[in-house]
Amino acid sequence: MKVRILGITVDIYSMAETVEKIRDAIEERRLLRVVTANPEMIYASEQDPALRQVINSADLVTPDGIGVVWAARRLGTKARERVTGIDLMQAIFPAAAAGKWRIYFLGGKPGVAELAGRKVSRDYPGINLWTRHGYFSIQEEPEILEEIRRFKPDVLFVGLGAPRQEFWLAEHPGLARVSIGVGGSFDALAGTVRRAPRQIQELHLEWLYRLLKEPWRWRRQTVLPRFMVKVLCQKLTSFKG
Repeated sequence: MKVRILGITVDIYSMAETVEKIRDAIEERRLLRVVTANPEMIYASEQDPALRQVINSADLVTPDGIGVVWAARRLGTKARERVTGIDLMQAIFPAAAAGKWRIYFLGGKPGVAELAGRKVSRDYPGINLWTRHGYFSIQEEPEILEEIRRFKPDVLFVGLGAPRQEFWLAEHPGLARVSIGVGGSFDALAGTVRRAPRQIQELHLEWLYRLLKEPWRWRRQTVLPRFMVKVLCQKLTSFKG
């Protein structure tokens, strides 16, 4: 099932269904580019045609955040849960370990992806994992691309920040069977940034927890109410039509 939110087509699948589609792509040797679209990204795409095209050209666009789930429900779909980058990664690891997938982490500050990789390898020893930090220059990029191609990952997780990672993956297709932009997920996996406690996540207040921990994010958080107003306007317009 799909829903159109402010010009972005979002796939409404559960976490389990999303992982199953990723598993199918790897087993069938198909390319799958995944975008985890949050309200900020969808809102920005209204004023950025290039970003809108990059998101809509992806093979799978997941609802990253309760704001997108809320929007999907307001627009008439039965969205069940959010599928965020970090949660999707953690849901993929058991399948990756069972299938002995090759996984590549690209992104984060020096040392962060490596630390995250060590923790994942410890918990899921069946995974063949390689890491590289995201602080590379244009001159270094060809070497990194060649390294990824030699490694031949089943899944390439790229944490270069949105929307840079989305543009980067679109510009370099075919590096892996499945490629996913995951923002700051390596920090969470490494433990350098703490996620909200599970109870707060279940109350859908993780955004508030992050704001209290990182007050400088307040400007970004103002996007959510503007996003909600635009969604309600879209619903009203479609109702009148």
